[in-house]
Amino acid sequence: MARKLKVFRTPIGFHDAYVAAPSRKAALEAWGADADLFARGMAEEVTDVTLMEEPLAHPGEVIRQIRGTLDQHMAALPSNPRREPTEKTGAALLKIKPRRTTREPRPSRSRLDQAEQSIKEAEQRHHAARRDLAAREEALRKERQALEVDRDQERERLEKARKGQERKYRDAMDAWRDAQAD
Repeated sequence: MARKLKVFRTPIGFHDAYVAAPSRKAALEAWGADADLFARGMAEEVTDVTLMEEPLAHPGEVIRQIRGTLDQHMAALPSNPRREPTEKTGAALLKIKPRRTTREPRPSRSRLDQAEQSIKEAEQRHHAARRDLAAREEALRKERQALEVDRDQERERLEKARKGQERKYRDAMDAWRDAQAD
C-alpha cells in the first residue's frame, strides 16, 4: 500500500522548492540536500491546501515557485550606506580605484520577468482546466450512477410485470389442460 504523501517546502534564493513525498527523508533526497534542512529550520511541512495542490499533482518532483514580486525583493534588501573610513580600513579605501562615471546600463530583466510570468500564467490556466475537467468527470459519474439506479428500478418493475403475466399464463394453461382432459 502506498504511503500518504505530505508536502514539504524549503527556500532556494527568491523561490520556494516544494515536493510531495512520503517522508522528510524522501523530501531531502528530492531536493538533493546533504544536511537535514528540517533540523536547521530551513524546511517545513506545508498544510496550506492551495500551496499543496501542484506538488501533489506531481509527486516526487521539485516544484519551484517565486516568492513575492521584484519590487518586494528590492524593498527587502538592506540599505548600504557608505561607511566612514576607520584607521584599519582607511588605507585600504585609498587603494580602491574610483568608479567610472560612464558605466554601461545594467541589463534589463524585463524579458526574463515576462517569460517567468508567462510560465506562471500558463500553469494557472492548466490547473484551472484540470479542475474543470475533474468537475465534469464528477458530474458524469453522478449522471451514470443515476442512470444505473433508474435502470435497476425499471428492470425490477418490468420483471415484476413479467412474473405476473407468467403466472396468468400458467394458470390459463392449467385451466386449458384441465378442460382438455375432461
